[in-house]
Amino acid sequence: MSDPRPAIDVRPITEAEFPEWLRAVNTGFLREPVVAEPEVSNRRTQFTPSRYLGAFDAGRCVATFRSFDQQLTAVGGASVPANAVTGVTVTATHRRRGLLSRMMGQDLAAAKDRGAVVATLISAEYPIYGRYGFGPATWATEWTVDVPRTGLDPRRSGQDEAGGRIDLVDGDDVRKLGPDLHERIRRAQPGAVSRTDLWWQLSTGVVRFEPSWTEPFHVLYRSPDGEVEGLAAYTADDHWPDKRPHNTVSVKWLLAATPAAERALWRYLCSIDWVTTVKSGWRAPDDLLPFLLPDPRSARITAQSDWLWVRILDVVRALEARTYGGEGSLVLEVADPGGLAGGRYRLEASPRGGSCAPTTESAELSLDVGELAKLWLGDESAVRLAALGRVREERAGAARSADALLRTSRRPWCPDMF
Repeated sequence: MSDPRPAIDVRPITEAEFPEWLRAVNTGFLREPVVAEPEVSNRRTQFTPSRYLGAFDAGRCVATFRSFDQQLTAVGGASVPANAVTGVTVTATHRRRGLLSRMMGQDLAAAKDRGAVVATLISAEYPIYGRYGFGPATWATEWTVDVPRTGLDPRRSGQDEAGGRIDLVDGDDVRKLGPDLHERIRRAQPGAVSRTDLWWQLSTGVVRFEPSWTEPFHVLYRSPDGEVEGLAAYTADDHWPDKRPHNTVSVKWLLAATPAAERALWRYLCSIDWVTTVKSGWRAPDDLLPFLLPDPRSARITAQSDWLWVRILDVVRALEARTYGGEGSLVLEVADPGGLAGGRYRLEASPRGGSCAPTTESAELSLDVGELAKLWLGDESAVRLAALGRVREERAGAARSADALLRTSRRPWCPDMF
C-alpha cells in the first residue's frame, strides 16, 4: 500500500528560509519557537549555502542539519580537516521517516568529497549516531569541589610556587590573548578542536545568540617570564543562608598550557573568598584536578559522559595523521554500512608516524568504522572491545597488538561543545 502522505523535500535551505530553519531548530531543542530578529541577525553571520540542510513538508521545516569546517587534533599533534555536525533536529510529528538518514547521508558524502578526514559531533542522545558510523572517541567528567575540605590555604590563592602571576582580566584581554593560547594547547591535545573568532565573541558577550547573558569573571596566569600560559572563565552565585556565605563558582572553561598554570588556576578558583563549592565544568576524565588538592576526596565526580563522537571518512589519511606508541604492523578489516570508508587496510606504525594502504592480506582485526573511531584517538582498548564482541580477532593477540600501538598515555579530550 502506498504512503498517502506527500513527499518531504530534503535539501539545502536558502537564506530566505533561515528564520524558518531556526524556528525548527528551537522546536526540536524544546526552546521557545519564536525567534527574535536580533537572534536571526546574529546567527545569520554563520550561514553558509549548502551546509544548512532542511526537510520541508508543505513549506514547513520539520528537520534540520548543519555542518561546518573544523580542525581536529590527532595523536601526535597533527591537525586533520573535520566536518563538524550540529543543529540536528527532527520535529516530533515527523519521526521515523528517514529524514535524519537522508540529511546525514547527503552531508557525509559531500564532506568526503571536500576532503574531510573525519566528521565530528557532540551527541545529545547516545543511541542515535552509532548507526551512521560515529563512535564516542572522547569522554568528559565534571567534579564538584567541597572547598572547606580541600586543605588549601586561602591566604596563598594569588601566589604560585614557580613565581608565576594570577590576574583578573576583562573580555578585551580574553579576545586578544585567548586565541593564541588555545591554539597552542589545541595542537598538543588529541581530541581538541579549533575555535573561530565567533566563539571568542560569544564567550565574552560581544555577540549574543540568547537574550540573557551573565558576564563571567576571567582569570589569567602568566609564567615567571611573563608568557600567557593559562586562562579561565567562571561565574558565581550569591547564596547567604543564615547570613553565612555558601556561594558556588561554576567554571565555564579553563585552558592551561603547562601543569604550573593548571595548578595555579585551580588553586585560585578553590580559594576565592565566600566560595564553598566549585563546579569544574566538563574536563578530561584524567584531569589533574582531584590530585592537585591536599584532600582529593573533596572533589567528587558529579557527572561523566561520552563527549566528542568521531566518524572516520578516510581511513588511510586518518591513520597516517597520527603517531603510535610502538613499532609494528596491523591489518584491519573495516566494515562501513555507509559505504564511505570500508575496506581492508595494512597499517605500518611507529612513534614517528604511520603509513597505511589498502591490502589483500588476511585481516588480523575486524571491526566497524565506529569502533575504529574509538581506537583512533587512543582512548579505547581493543582488548576491551573484543571482550564486548565489538571487534573480532582474526589472529590471536591482535587486539593486544592494537592496544600497544594505538593507546595513549593521557586520555584524549575535547574542551568544546558545538
